[in-house]
Amino acid sequence: MPWKDLTVLVVDDVMTMRRIVRNILRDLQFKNIIDAEDGTAAARILETQKVDLIVSDWNMPGMTGLDLLKWVRANGLNKDVPFLMVTAEARKDNIMEALKAKVSGYVVKPFTPQSLSEKLQRILPR
Repeated sequence: MPWKDLTVLVVDDVMTMRRIVRNILRDLQFKNIIDAEDGTAAARILETQKVDLIVSDWNMPGMTGLDLLKWVRANGLNKDVPFLMVTAEARKDNIMEALKAKVSGYVVKPFTPQSLSEKLQRILPR
C-alpha cells in the first residue's frame, strides 16, 4: 500500500512541531494527515476514525504520549496501528516503558526528515 493512501494522526501540543512533522510527511508523499493538540483530543478522534499510523509526542499536558499509546493498545478500532513516539528525551527507562506498552518505533528530537523516513519504513506495512 503506497504511503499516500495512509491516514496519519500527528499528536503534539506544540503547533510548530505538528507543522514540521506534517510537512515532512507531505514530502514523504503522505496525503491524509490529521492532527491533534494533545492525547485527549487524539483519543476523541481515534474513538470514531480508523487511522493507519500515529505519530505522537511523548511530553504533553493531560494525556501524555505514553498514556495515549496505552489507551490505543487497549481500545479496539486502532489497537494494532503502528505508533511512532517522538520525544526530546532518550532515557533508557522511557524507551523500555514505551516498548513494554508496544510502541512500534521511537524517534528523538531533533530529527531529520531522513531519520523519520527510515523509522517509518521500519514500522509501516509494505
